[in-house]
Amino acid sequence: MATVRPFSTPPSANLVKRLALAGVVLVFLAIALSSCVTRVDAGHVGIKVKLAGDERGVDKSPTVQGWVFFNPLTEQIILFPTSVQNIVWTKDPHEGNARDSSITFSSQEGVNINADVGLSFHIEPSLAPKLYGRFRKSDLMDLANGYVRNAMRESFNMQASQMPVQEIYGAGKGKLVENVSKRMLEQLGPDGFVIDQLTINGALRLPENVANAINRAMEATQQAIQAENRVRQVKAEAEQAITQAEGAAKAARARAEGEADAKLITAKAEARANLILKYSMTPTVLQYRALERWNGRLPVMNGGGAMPMLTFDAAKLGKGGDDDEKKLLELLGQEEEMERKEEAERAKVEKDKADAAKALDNPAPPAPAPPKP
Repeated sequence: MATVRPFSTPPSANLVKRLALAGVVLVFLAIALSSCVTRVDAGHVGIKVKLAGDERGVDKSPTVQGWVFFNPLTEQIILFPTSVQNIVWTKDPHEGNARDSSITFSSQEGVNINADVGLSFHIEPSLAPKLYGRFRKSDLMDLANGYVRNAMRESFNMQASQMPVQEIYGAGKGKLVENVSKRMLEQLGPDGFVIDQLTINGALRLPENVANAINRAMEATQQAIQAENRVRQVKAEAEQAITQAEGAAKAARARAEGEADAKLITAKAEARANLILKYSMTPTVLQYRALERWNGRLPVMNGGGAMPMLTFDAAKLGKGGDDDEKKLLELLGQEEEMERKEEAERAKVEKDKADAAKALDNPAPPAPAPPKP
């Protein structure tokens, strides 16, 4: 009678089953692990939200960048952007939104002003969980078009209502933007918003009649400024002409005084010379000069009268005595004294020039510092 043996699995088949089971386990482990890990890239923070337990809600501290492990059954990681966001609210449908999203606010007089506004902002990473916990939104553009835009429109109205329309339309536009930025920072800063830049793009849009009135007022102001500048120019030119005339008059007076002084000096010199001649011309000297000039020839023709001969009235000449000689010596002495004074003055001027040049070439050494106690 034959014996029936039970069927047995070959060893190779058991190995294949084990490998297949291990592969299935690894696949399930990889799927489970991938659902427990996420990556937080640069420019974002990961906000951990607890879905169960007594501490359900947003965790107060954000996770760092990189790979983050969490329990997908009880936790959720929300990626929240912290990079700079740019948004434009404009009337132009080809920029920003397709519909008119420009901002309208009122001035101190109640004039409506419309403007295209641009905003750049980012979120403080440490306050990102608080912002997400308040609004439950991670789309910053959605927050900007709602919450941020309303806050900005309110700030524009609050600040513009304290300024006249002409100031807003002119040089006060920068001041308005600065004040609105400060107010928005005070209002949105506690939620984590950081205002990087707020701008008014392009020109402000006013009612046509208001814009025309402001333009006319500005034009009148410019004309007044030009007229004032012209008056200043004419005044400056008149003062310059007066200064030139005064300078010319002073120069003319100086020339006249110089010419008068020169004539006076010449006259004095001639008078002194005449005095010298007067006291030096005695009859003997004149007779000698006449003989010195005579060439020794008598006139060829004579009318029959006395022979012409140069004669002098000795009574009108100096007597040639001691008094005349004394006066002559005094005059000559005065001339020598004046020449010595002039020579001394010239020598003094030259010496002063030489001393000044020497002082420039060799400056005096600094005084020594007092000894320390």
